[in-house]
Amino acid sequence: MSVREDIQNMINELIEALDDAEKHDKGNGAAGTRVRKVMSKCKNLAQGVRVRVQSEKNSR
Repeated sequence: MSVREDIQNMINELIEALDDAEKHDKGNGAAGTRVRKVMSKCKNLAQGVRVRVQSEKNSR
């Protein structure tokens, strides 16, 4: 998977989480849990992209 595809996947995950974020703002605790789960997943994806980009940079 390319870096661009990885970043697009993160964006898509965050867009899908917007509905749950709105529900959380209205007091729905379960929606907050889902938002935290998506944020954690995006954090891990971002770290993977960062490591891959840095590795490619250092191998040049």
